[in-house]
Amino acid sequence: MKVAQSAKSPRVLVIDVGGTNVKLLATGQKEARKYPSGPTMTPRKMVQLVKKAVADWKYDCISLGYPGPIINGHPLREPHNLGRGWVGFNFQKAFGCPVKILNDAAMQAIGSYKGRRMLFLGLGTGLGSAMIVEGILQPMELAHLAYKNGKSYEDYLGLRGLERMGKKKWRRYVGKITKRLKIALDADYVVLGGGNCKKLKELPSGAQLGNNENAFLGGFRMWQKNQVANPF
Repeated sequence: MKVAQSAKSPRVLVIDVGGTNVKLLATGQKEARKYPSGPTMTPRKMVQLVKKAVADWKYDCISLGYPGPIINGHPLREPHNLGRGWVGFNFQKAFGCPVKILNDAAMQAIGSYKGRRMLFLGLGTGLGSAMIVEGILQPMELAHLAYKNGKSYEDYLGLRGLERMGKKKWRRYVGKITKRLKIALDADYVVLGGGNCKKLKELPSGAQLGNNENAFLGGFRMWQKNQVANPF
């Protein structure tokens, strides 16, 4: 994926931090780079990894996709699938350049948006969610809402659900929950993204298949004017 650079646009490094991998792409680069994350990945380790991994890339600023809620540009709580220390960490000081932080699902949603009322569901290690209505982004936290049998939406659609139920049953719940949320939130369409969306055989009515590269596109759009209004 190559992103064109204009004279007025800054060179952006996009960091997509997931529970399984940290994915990286910068303006003008053709290939993304990916490195394992997991429960021992602290923000300090992540910064060290990224600096070493992109030492040969040039960038002016950073878009950071974070697997958790963001308030006023900062993580609200520690991520479920990574190490500790993310809340209160000074990313701008650590990287030495301007950093914009957004929920990872919201970042992929921005890159997936094609107008009207869109609901984005990220089927990954957990369950990411965001909605964009007429160009206005609203990050959401549907993952940990109760669904049934004492379990949350993430327990059914996230990696734990996939491993517990198997692909066939998991696919059935993806269809059922997608339809329910589309109706409840009055969405015109749903984009199903995240690493596990490729495991789907059929898409629910009104749903479209996303692309993980849209997270990078969303990260680049965060520094562009007149794209999707986001909370910065």
